[in-house]
Amino acid sequence: MNFQPAAISGNLVLRAWSGDMIAPLSDSGQGTAASFVSKTFEHDGAKLPVELFISALGLYRCFINGVRVGDDLLTPGWTNYDDRLAYQRYDVSDLLKPGQNRIEIWLADGWYRSPLMWGAQAIPNCWGNRIGAIADLLGPDGNLLSTDTTWRSGLLPILKSGIYFGEIYDARQENYAETHGTEKLDFDRALLVAHETAAVRELRPLTPVDSWTDDNGRTVYDFGQNVGGYARYTVRGTAGAEIRVEHSEVLGPGRHFDNRNYRTAAAHTVYTLRGDGDETYAPHFTFHGFRYARVTITGDAKILSIASVPISSVPDPAGGFTSGNALVNRLVENTIWSQRANFVEVPTDCPQRDERLGWTGDAQVFAATACWLSDSQSFLRKYLRDVMADQREDGAVSHFSPDPTRLHPANFPGYAGSTGWGDAIVVIPWVLYTHYGDRAVLAECLDSMVRWVDFVWSISDGPLVRPPSHWGARGFTFGDWLQPVGDNRKPRPTIADDCAATLYHFISTDLLARIAATLGEHALEERMKSRADEIRRAFTNEFITPSGRLAHNDQTSYALAFLHELIPAEHKQAAQQHFRQVIIDADYKIGTGFIGTPALLPALTKLGMDDLAEKVFLQEDVPGWLYQVSKGATTIWERWDSMAPDGTIYEPDMNSYNHYAYGAVCQWLFESVAGISPSPRAPGFAEVIVDPAPIPSLSPVSAHHDVSQGRIEVGWQRNGNEVTYVLTLPEGCIGRFRPGKRHQNPSLNGAPVAEEAVLPAGTHRLVFSLPES
Repeated sequence: MNFQPAAISGNLVLRAWSGDMIAPLSDSGQGTAASFVSKTFEHDGAKLPVELFISALGLYRCFINGVRVGDDLLTPGWTNYDDRLAYQRYDVSDLLKPGQNRIEIWLADGWYRSPLMWGAQAIPNCWGNRIGAIADLLGPDGNLLSTDTTWRSGLLPILKSGIYFGEIYDARQENYAETHGTEKLDFDRALLVAHETAAVRELRPLTPVDSWTDDNGRTVYDFGQNVGGYARYTVRGTAGAEIRVEHSEVLGPGRHFDNRNYRTAAAHTVYTLRGDGDETYAPHFTFHGFRYARVTITGDAKILSIASVPISSVPDPAGGFTSGNALVNRLVENTIWSQRANFVEVPTDCPQRDERLGWTGDAQVFAATACWLSDSQSFLRKYLRDVMADQREDGAVSHFSPDPTRLHPANFPGYAGSTGWGDAIVVIPWVLYTHYGDRAVLAECLDSMVRWVDFVWSISDGPLVRPPSHWGARGFTFGDWLQPVGDNRKPRPTIADDCAATLYHFISTDLLARIAATLGEHALEERMKSRADEIRRAFTNEFITPSGRLAHNDQTSYALAFLHELIPAEHKQAAQQHFRQVIIDADYKIGTGFIGTPALLPALTKLGMDDLAEKVFLQEDVPGWLYQVSKGATTIWERWDSMAPDGTIYEPDMNSYNHYAYGAVCQWLFESVAGISPSPRAPGFAEVIVDPAPIPSLSPVSAHHDVSQGRIEVGWQRNGNEVTYVLTLPEGCIGRFRPGKRHQNPSLNGAPVAEEAVLPAGTHRLVFSLPES
């Protein structure tokens, strides 16, 4: 329990602190050996329980009497440290003994001061250049111990560590000598808040599925799964022998170890043996993205065992989907693994290269899928607070959060304000509301939402957004990032920046009107409704021809416009035919990038073009979801063409093999193919929209999703043209099924159903026939 009073500010928990933020005087700055601060104290061993409240500038691990406190990783976590700094709370009663005790807090650079961003312009010391620790040890009678300048400090055997760099550890230097004192830092304790989400934890270790020795005598281990995490190994050898572990996600032709796509991230560990028997090592203050580990041994040493240890803030799945297609099942697994690897404190784009940033566009398109696959409520709420902290004075939202460029703009000017990316501040809160009934997040983010949509309007001072073309200019947009063009001798059409920006201008404005209505902010609701109508009219005039063809005649334009009701009634039939022809002309291959892909299959399903949705989803050529699976991918790729058919790595300068964005298709698998969706009018799955759109060749399909009320389970199979669909709802959930054109002659629990039916908790059997092709 907390024996000092805590205060609640909004949804943040604060407490009164006795300790000071102290810095080790042994520390020589960023990129040098890690330090510890320590204190010896007396305890009678009887007055229990005892709790430790602790945080740090940088990353920390704490030990009492040589035993590690807790098993959380990368504490205190990653936030905009100038806005909030998390603290953790541990019951340490079992670690204390009567008499003399010793507490030791290890400190390292972490996100706080190790270089962030890419290449020669990486930013060191982003939030500060002094690492430090703050701690209170509390018993039933009050404070037992707090950090102050009576604590001592010294150097750790961690000679260097960094998020991108990795870690160098010399076990011969495990003496932990207290060589220096400490210094009180000027620190605002009001920044300290209780950790806002679950701790980063280890998952079950993965043992190698294969290993071999390369031409240089190095051993390469294949763990069979791309992860975010690290290698842990046990080694035996003589003092001074060295184990170097390098990492890669993929192999090139001829099983060539290739990690060029890490760019300037060293992403390695070096361990020097102390030479006194079996020694087990894993890095303390870093992580890597990898499937393969290459081990170089210098001196007399032997690896006795090695494993890949995945880590994640969301280790436990909350949903699953399987079908009769093994490639589709692997695609879902790949998405789960990409979410795990990239949901480490912040929803990052990738876990391997010199980037690993919380890109808002990636998070925005993936948020709903994230909530289907894991309980992401607190994780994404924490992230939204960083998005709000990074928001610029003019309302522009950062391209990523936490944003190192906000505090250090010299080398990265203008890293805010892209449509599709900044819209995260509107889209993600709505996802959390529909999935978890979280009304508070709408209220907390409302002001930032308004500032964002006002900013987008201001880019061109009107409903049509005409972004500048140069990166860094005010209102620059990424458009439909990485939209494929096919054969570059005759490229397929792609969406222009002004069309993409205007589409998202409408999406967020229209959604903000719904959010305002939900919150009872009626004046704002009416203002946003009026503005959305103006954007809709301007979009029609600018981007839809009199024949119903969209200006750029590309998949993204049609998908987003149809999904968000931007096609006027008089043009819908013609526009739908143009959309169909665009898909056919592309040989059913995907023609969408980051913002268009999540909309493509939902739009086709909405229009009843299930035949096209099936062909696009299941084709195995590039670009396509199943191409990467057929090439052996175990996570989602950043690019559709990340690897050539012959195994050649494409464009290593920007090529991640663990990038969750295109896994957003899983939302469609749950909501359309499995046919269950959260209802905005009764959020948090109090009401489930039941509207299956079966893809016949996927039969049999089963899905489940864990919600606060229990588990929702779905299964269907096709027998000829007949589909039998079984749904189980837990107590506290109801379902609503309205027969549609794809549900011919439906019967529910043995009785014909012609109109909307309400399904109470329990198991229900729905039988219907698919329309003739």
